[in-house]
Amino acid sequence: MISFSFKAALEREKTSAYNSYQSVLGTLQVINEVNQHMDFDGIGEVLKQIADKNTGSWTALRLYMDEKTLYSEGNFDFPVNDISVSADNCAAKYFSGENGKNYLLITGSLKAGSDVLFLDMVCDVTAVTESQNMLLKIFMGVFLLLVLLCAVLSGSISKILTKPLSELSKVSREITCGNLSRRAEIKTNDEIGLVADDFNVMVNNLENNINQREQFIASFAHETKTPMTSVIGYADLIREGILDADEIREAANYIYVEGKRLENLSQKLLELIVAGKEKVNIKPVSMSDLINDFVEIYSPVYKRQNIELSCDCESGECLLDADLIKSLIMNLCDNARKAFDGKKGIIKIKSSMIKDGCAIQICDNGPGIPEKDIHHLTEAFYRVDKSRSRKMGGSGLGLTLCKEIAEVHCGSIRIESEIDKGTVVTVVLRGGADE
Repeated sequence: MISFSFKAALEREKTSAYNSYQSVLGTLQVINEVNQHMDFDGIGEVLKQIADKNTGSWTALRLYMDEKTLYSEGNFDFPVNDISVSADNCAAKYFSGENGKNYLLITGSLKAGSDVLFLDMVCDVTAVTESQNMLLKIFMGVFLLLVLLCAVLSGSISKILTKPLSELSKVSREITCGNLSRRAEIKTNDEIGLVADDFNVMVNNLENNINQREQFIASFAHETKTPMTSVIGYADLIREGILDADEIREAANYIYVEGKRLENLSQKLLELIVAGKEKVNIKPVSMSDLINDFVEIYSPVYKRQNIELSCDCESGECLLDADLIKSLIMNLCDNARKAFDGKKGIIKIKSSMIKDGCAIQICDNGPGIPEKDIHHLTEAFYRVDKSRSRKMGGSGLGLTLCKEIAEVHCGSIRIESEIDKGTVVTVVLRGGADE
C-alpha cells in the first residue's frame, strides 16, 4: 500500500510538472509564432516574466541553444547529457541532488525559425519521497510493535496452554518418587483435561493395587510368623532333648501340621499367581461331566468326614479352563467342608447353562456366615472363624483364588448365607456357551 501510494503521488507530481512544462513551452511557441522576428533577448525576457509568476511549480528553468545559454534560473548541477531529446519532443528523468533532495528533470525542444532551442525544467519531488520514507518508518515501527506484541501474546498463550502439561509432568515426577496420594488438579474441558482425568484414574488404580499388595504382604507375613515361631520353638526343645517321648510326639505332630499348613499356603499362593497372570487355556468343556467326575472322586473322602457330596447338573458345554474350574470347585467345597467342623452336613453342586456361559452353585446346610463378614470373604487371608480355620488347615486364600478364576473367565462370584441355615456360593462364568 505504501508503494502504491508513493507511485500514485509521484505520478501526480510528474503530471503537474509536465503541465507546468507544457505551459511554459506552449507560451514560448505562441510568442515565437506571433512574433517571428523576436530575438533571443526577447525570449529571455518573456521567460523572466513567466518565472516571476512561478508559484513553486519548478525550482530551476533554463533555455539554451547548442552550448549557448539564453536564460537560466536556479541550480542546474544535473547531468542532462544522457537524456536524448529530438525536435517537438520532451523527456523526463529523476535525479538526487547533493543536498539529499530528489528532483524531476524535464527537457524538450522548440523551433525558433531555423534554430532549435532546448528548454529544461527542474521540479522538486522531495516531499513525495519524504512522505514515503515517513510512512515506511511508521510501518516499520508498527510492524516491530506488532511483532513484539505477537511474541508476548504467543508466549503467554503457549504458557497458558502448556501449564496443564507442566502440572501433569510435575505430578508424574512426584508419583515416581513415591507420593502416590498426589493427583493432577486440572479442571479443563479440553483434551488435556480428559488426559488428566484418565491419569488420575490410572494413579488411583495403581495406588489401590499397591495398597492391596502391601496389605497382602503384611497379611502373609503375619500369617507365617506365628506358626514359624512355634515350629522353631518346638524344634529347639526337641534338639535340646528335654522332652519325654509323649511331648516329643506332640511337638513333632505340631511341627508336621504347621508345616503342611505352610505348604498348603504356598500352593494357594502359587495357584493365585497362576490364575491372575498365566494365559488361560479356554476351550469347550462339558460342565456336567467335569462336576460329576469331581463328585465321584471326592464323595468317598467327604463321606468319611460325615458329609454328603452330590450334584445336579444341566447338560451342555461352556468355554472355560478345566484345570482352573476344578480348582475353583475344590476350594469352594473345601470351605464348605471346613465350616461343618466335623459335624454331619450336606454339600450339593449345581450347574446350569445361561445365555452367554454357565453358572455353578455350591450349596451347604452348614452354620452360615454373619452378614458383616460376607463382603470380606474374597480378601486374602480373611477368616470368619480364625481359630477354627487354623485348626482345619485353612490359609484364607481359597475364596480369593476363586474370585481370580471367575474374573479370568469374565465372570463373578456371589455369596448368600443365613445363620444356622447354610450358604450358597454362585459363580457365573461368561466364557461362552454352545448353542
